[in-house]
Amino acid sequence: MALESTTLTTRVESGSPYQLERTQVLKASAALLQHIKSESKRKALESNTKSLLPASDESSDDTDTAESEPVWLVLTTKKHVVDQKRLKPGKIPLPHSLHNSTSSTICLITADPQRAFKNTIAHPTFPVPLASKVTRVIGIEKVGKRYKSFESRRQLLSEHDLFLADDRIITRLPKLLGKIFYGGSKRPVPVNLQPYKPKGVVASSRPKDSGKKFVALPIQVAKEIETAISCAQIHLSPSTTTSIRVGSSTFTAQQIVENVDAVVEGMVKKYVSKGWKNIRSIHIKGPNTMALPVWLASELWQEDKDVLEDEEAKAALELANQRGRKRKRREEEAETAQKKIKQTKRVEDSDLSAEMAERRAKLRQQKLEATAEVDVAVERKKKPKKLDPDTGKVRVKTKKVKDIIASA
Repeated sequence: MALESTTLTTRVESGSPYQLERTQVLKASAALLQHIKSESKRKALESNTKSLLPASDESSDDTDTAESEPVWLVLTTKKHVVDQKRLKPGKIPLPHSLHNSTSSTICLITADPQRAFKNTIAHPTFPVPLASKVTRVIGIEKVGKRYKSFESRRQLLSEHDLFLADDRIITRLPKLLGKIFYGGSKRPVPVNLQPYKPKGVVASSRPKDSGKKFVALPIQVAKEIETAISCAQIHLSPSTTTSIRVGSSTFTAQQIVENVDAVVEGMVKKYVSKGWKNIRSIHIKGPNTMALPVWLASELWQEDKDVLEDEEAKAALELANQRGRKRKRREEEAETAQKKIKQTKRVEDSDLSAEMAERRAKLRQQKLEATAEVDVAVERKKKPKKLDPDTGKVRVKTKKVKDIIASA
């Protein structure tokens, strides 16, 4: 009996090694879709809740979009793709759209005033099938006023399948919509809703429309929306891993393969610097599955100069250790200084406490002395006074009376 191969990926039979092996991608896609569907059936059988909707003979497990799960392409590079996070995502056209369902709904977030964009969607020249999908057009000012609470944002997120936004205001939406939108797969997709600029026309020669925003023609807006629907969104950040949605569990394995080919080709040509030499691995996965490898690089470095000889490696390691020791010494010095500051503050606090206690004792003594003086004065007032035997009244001797008595 022959031993089974334990290799993760297969190399291409001919040509450059820097390309996908379609057979490997097809095998991984078929295995992933089969696993997702089997897990969905298992969870449905284990669930105690029953569906209240009547079962339809026309629907099947393969075409049920309500139970579909996304399929992600995970691309790992040897060096960071970008230096800083980009709020405006990129686009790569897909042969099979991620939003091809006729029942999917679209929410269009526009610049103010929103009435101009609503009129564009309702124009007779705008395609009717696409207009039926755009169920809501809302301006950015109303987004900021109506959807301030977490509950309102969550309700808005659940009401629509896709969110499109004017690329002029796309960078303002993270602050208005919050992490509930930007933490999942329903991030607003930027679309260009401005009229196309004719060749040879400078920006200053555009006519001014009394302060109103420029709105493209209905045909142009429809084209931009259709392009956004049929593209994969590329969210780049300063890291070596980028996840891109390339399909769902309702797709066939062949459709996943074609979308993966398109995304990898677009990433290599447009977003990954130095192309295939900067790619370390490519995997596909579901939301709750392991990542299946479809391509692995044979080198872990980008260029030959990134590989150090033994002596150079020792020198680099020693330099790193020296930097580590310096950093550790600085941390220890900062910690010692912090301890001294705390100790000095503790001594100052103890001195202040002693001073406050002395003041309280002095005030307490002064209060006792004042109370004693008041008691003596009260006792003096209570002492009986002598009466005059002639008048029977209290004898009062003033200074003048005393002088007269003395002179007599």
